[in-house]
Amino acid sequence: MKKIRVNIPGSIYPIFIGENIFSKLNLLIKKHSLQKNIFLVVDENVLSLYKTKINFFVSTWKHKIYVHKFFSNETNKSNKSIEIIHNELILNGFGRDTLLIAIGGGITGDLAGFAASTFARGVDIIHVPTTLLAMIDSSIGGKTGINFSNTKNIIGTFYQPKVVLIDSSFLHTLPQDEILCGIGEIIKYAFLIGEDYFNFVKKNLIGLIELNPKLISKVIYDCASFKSSIVAKDEKEKSGLRKILNLGHTFGHAIEVDQNYSIKHGEAVICGLACALHLSNQKKLLNDKILSHYLSLIIEFSRFIKIEKYNTKKLIDVMLRDKKSKDEKIKFVLPKMAGKILVDVGATKDEIQYSLKNGLDYFVY
Repeated sequence: MKKIRVNIPGSIYPIFIGENIFSKLNLLIKKHSLQKNIFLVVDENVLSLYKTKINFFVSTWKHKIYVHKFFSNETNKSNKSIEIIHNELILNGFGRDTLLIAIGGGITGDLAGFAASTFARGVDIIHVPTTLLAMIDSSIGGKTGINFSNTKNIIGTFYQPKVVLIDSSFLHTLPQDEILCGIGEIIKYAFLIGEDYFNFVKKNLIGLIELNPKLISKVIYDCASFKSSIVAKDEKEKSGLRKILNLGHTFGHAIEVDQNYSIKHGEAVICGLACALHLSNQKKLLNDKILSHYLSLIIEFSRFIKIEKYNTKKLIDVMLRDKKSKDEKIKFVLPKMAGKILVDVGATKDEIQYSLKNGLDYFVY
């Protein structure tokens, strides 16, 4: 079992990474003095697949424990779902001595994190991510949120967990579209970390898609370590450093909304990265040769990701509502090269339209 220490001032916590380590959850709770009444928020699909494992944990807990099943999709990542969780917490006698545990993917973690940050002015939470995307990205760093008024993650908090437990054995039952979601975020990290890592991901793409244990273990650790180092320096995006983690996401979030969430977040990020690369090229941040080099990895996914016709006006309107926009201007995170990322880059409407067309046309069927 590997360990990463997230050193955020006032909120230091560990990330544990390994195979078949969910059984250590009870011990880790005690080790970190979190013996409280537990409220589990569990993706109902994960609960059905791992019922024996989860029920064993429930049966061995000595204090009060309650299991809340959650059907995980973007529509249910809502204020209504938060109200249901808050009501169940109150009706079942939970108070400030509560430990929430989120078991599921990114949607489950975002929702449970927001519930934990707002119930009783904040209760402790542990994240147990079960998807590749959640393991390498969303379970780390304390961003929580829900969708509202057709805008993704517009309501939320920064709220750090007490522990993150990453058990890669949950990936054994992951469907292909969820694997692709995780790969989308891995590619984002390839751009953030640097050229050598980009080439490593490109060379080992098939092995990653096939969830080769050695490769997946390395990539989970690498991405989690990188994100932890960024979050430790800029927890709430004050200095701008953490904004690099939004690469591909301004386009990506808008694509999700435009497609009525018919494609998953990580798939939309891949499409968003293609758009971001074209925008970088339009703004002369990277030349045609480098553009082709980077797109050669992205285009591989046009075999797997298909979107219906898109509405350019709607996409731009959604991006204008994005929480990262400023003074009614859309701000982008753009690559100059792998390892060199620019934030808060403005763009003209023509540049944005060009980038949407050239980026999305790879994936339109």
